[in-house]
Amino acid sequence: MMQTLTRTKPITAATEDGDEHGLARSLSGMDLTLLGIGAIIGAGIFVLTGVAAATKAGPALSLSFVMGALACGFAALVYAEFASTVPLSGSAYTYTYVTLGELPAWIIGWDLILEYALACATVAIGWSGYFLRLLEGVGIHLPVALTQAPGQGGLINLPAFAIMFLISGLLALGVRQTSLVNALIVVLKLAVIGLFVYVAVPHTEPTNWQPFMPFGLSGVMAGAGLIFFAYIGFDAVSTAAEEAKNPQRDMPIGIIASLVVCTLIYIAVTVVLTGIAPYTTLNVSDPMAFALAQVGERFAAGATAIGAVAGLTSVLLVMMYGQTRVFFAMSRDGLLPKAFSTVHPRTRTPARTILATGLLIAVAAALVPIQEVASLVNVGTLAAFIMVSIAVLYLRRTQPDIHRPFRTPFMPWTPILAIVCCSALIASLDAVTLWRFVAWMAAGVVLYFVYARRHSVLGQL
Repeated sequence: MMQTLTRTKPITAATEDGDEHGLARSLSGMDLTLLGIGAIIGAGIFVLTGVAAATKAGPALSLSFVMGALACGFAALVYAEFASTVPLSGSAYTYTYVTLGELPAWIIGWDLILEYALACATVAIGWSGYFLRLLEGVGIHLPVALTQAPGQGGLINLPAFAIMFLISGLLALGVRQTSLVNALIVVLKLAVIGLFVYVAVPHTEPTNWQPFMPFGLSGVMAGAGLIFFAYIGFDAVSTAAEEAKNPQRDMPIGIIASLVVCTLIYIAVTVVLTGIAPYTTLNVSDPMAFALAQVGERFAAGATAIGAVAGLTSVLLVMMYGQTRVFFAMSRDGLLPKAFSTVHPRTRTPARTILATGLLIAVAAALVPIQEVASLVNVGTLAAFIMVSIAVLYLRRTQPDIHRPFRTPFMPWTPILAIVCCSALIASLDAVTLWRFVAWMAAGVVLYFVYARRHSVLGQL
């Protein structure tokens, strides 16, 4: 029994599977960096900065982003080694399968399914709110029945459904088209963020930064646990390894560069944001636009709302991309139905998987009044980071001579620090979130024994 649960997929066999199924290798290092920025710069900066500053960290939110970046930085170096050594779809799921075994891989894959699905659904709902605010700004008012989920006074959140449907259609067309659209959106939202900083700096008041740490160090850590949602994008970059032109070189570039750029942007924005408005006033859904409006910069506030819509669109695009690639990898291994690993002969994308998962998430976003699930997404991401860090330590010991185009520096301390930092952030989350996560994992273990273990391709060899 134990041999079955811990059976590992040889790296050579995994690579052969990737060649056989033939996803299109068309992404460069710059494309991967922009994918990371597209996923990282979104809800975290346009939505969560306000609530995190007002209720968790105060002006010290910039330190929360530093703490989150440290945990991500250590994990990013670990991911970069795996992504260059095992350049396949599936991210943490695949890395765990070739090192720790099938059951741990299934558990982390099940974890990633939760992470990406909840992230997509909640961001779609947030996108709907910003989009409706833009429509109202030009005098268009949709009926409540079409803009709110049942239980919130409506029948369906139509904008949330529509954006998920459109994102799914774009992803099904091909990764090259997806990358181009993402790049255009990233340029737009970076321009908007630049405008925010440029306009806001003259309005900063040093008194707004006092007290700097009103909730103490525990508040800084709690803030990091909340805004960690902002950093899960680089995990999605690692799911693109099978579609990178030169994954051994480009994957480390995309993962590390996107994390560094986004961390600098987050710190700059949070310093300026808490400088132009008292942190106690920022517990709103659109903190950047709100703060600019408070200091009389109405035009810049409107532009920021447009940037938020663009930012959330690219987050949906990359998160949905990551979700479908995890499904694809698990299906190819037989742990999910084979239909999910079918590649369209023309677009060379798992179109069936994209459309099916996109429809399910669109329905959830349209009909379920999802509240405060960012923390559940965070615990799933942190768990994946911990598992990958353990896996790289294990692979270094069991296969020390395998070719590693990128090697995690300062071994074994880098993955150990990733484990410690991620564990500290998990500990900062509330008990209800942790129990929900445990329940989801327990359901996954049951499903493994009922279906996945019996249909595993590795088990039939």
